[in-house]
Amino acid sequence: MVPPAARLPAPEAMRAVRALTRLSRALERRAGEISLAHYRVLMAVAQGDERASRVAERLALGKPAVSASVEALCARGLLARSGYAGDQRSIALALTPAGQDLLEEAEAAMSAELEELAERTGRRGEILEALSLLGAALEDRAAERRRPSCDAPS
Repeated sequence: MVPPAARLPAPEAMRAVRALTRLSRALERRAGEISLAHYRVLMAVAQGDERASRVAERLALGKPAVSASVEALCARGLLARSGYAGDQRSIALALTPAGQDLLEEAEAAMSAELEELAERTGRRGEILEALSLLGAALEDRAAERRRPSCDAPS
């Protein structure tokens, strides 16, 4: 059995986690009128995820959480729902022009915040590259989870 102290993350990892949680809060403050949760839903829809179930899967969120976000975003006129031809049970999601504008404004403001903070380190390029690599790793891991296993029955 591994002693509890041996399972603790390295101090660098703990500092990085703390920095990322503070960064997420700083970005959310700069996002203006939307929370990070709503930003993530708008971003997923903008990237082509039209179905709420696909948004939930991509963002690793429960369907009730995505449904609540979709409902709130539709009520604000940022998302629109429409039906799929031939499938009355499925709903397609799309950004409205207001949703697209708000998403672009939020991304510009959050990018400016990240640029400013990265610049303060004196290692702007390295910071942005490292964050981009983490994003790619997250996408890879999510894609692996969506792929059917070779051991899965057909």
